Amino acid sequence: MTSKFRVPPFLSYDATIERLDWAGAVEALRKGHDLPVAQIKDAFLGPPTGTMVSRSAYIEGLGYGAKTFTVLDANAARGLPTVQGAMLVFDKDDGGLRAIVDSALVTEFKTAADSVLGASLLARPDSKHLLIVGAGTVATSLVKAYASALPGIERISVWSRRPEQAQKLVAGFDDRGINVAAVSDLQAAVGWADIVSSATMARQPVILGDWVRPGTHVDLIGAFKADMREADDVLMAKAALFVDSRETTLGHIGELIQPIASGAITADSVLGDLYDLVRREARRRQSDDEVTLFKNGGGAHLDLMIASWIVQVAVA
Repeated sequence: MTSKFRVPPFLSYDATIERLDWAGAVEALRKGHDLPVAQIKDAFLGPPTGTMVSRSAYIEGLGYGAKTFTVLDANAARGLPTVQGAMLVFDKDDGGLRAIVDSALVTEFKTAADSVLGASLLARPDSKHLLIVGAGTVATSLVKAYASALPGIERISVWSRRPEQAQKLVAGFDDRGINVAAVSDLQAAVGWADIVSSATMARQPVILGDWVRPGTHVDLIGAFKADMREADDVLMAKAALFVDSRETTLGHIGELIQPIASGAITADSVLGDLYDLVRREARRRQSDDEVTLFKNGGGAHLDLMIASWIVQVAVA
């Protein structure tokens, strides 16, 4: 008797990464936001020092997905990744398991493509100079994603609290034909940039509103908990505010919780999320002098959009 069950493929990071491209990832998110609004649910188990997180989503017309991963800070001392996991992608029609995808692959493309999609909808079309604040793993992805998906970018600057980290990141792009340079003066670099993309672990603001010149687009990634933030109240109050998802940002992250608590902004100050922006149900940039700000908060629905695209590309 022939079994009706099949073994789904496992798409590992190393075996799949070279088959993917940043423009495709950004387009997958754009198309995903044209579909019905996702249902999402998160679950957390374990102590703060060793947490398992499960993030699930259902999108009508796309399917089901669940990304489960562990976060153990002590793994760094063991020489192991602090975050490990996988994402299950299920068929939209029969619910069958289509593939298991390395969670690191999904997260890398989801995070950077999320920010680039926001910038493509909100930054000035003539933006040429990108400043990346931070020099970790996400910053490396941002260099690749912005350079590939926003062809108008001609110059990328990188700043880090530890200058040697920025220099190491820049050295990794010496042979890639991307104009990347490390900078040491953050205030001056913010003042020069057309787009500022921040991916730090800051708990106090590192980007001040008084530094940001008219017309700048600010992309905030790093603050993902209630006690974290990268922008001060002045910047939050002066900018036209947008988020990737109202459901995953409002009431969840310090970037919005703290300035709402101080009275610098209100929940209504958030003018739209990616569903609104992609569908043109929210206004976008209104002038070349307007400062726009996009908060990248993530979410299981974004994981599902990216993972479905990865499966489509890799399995095909």
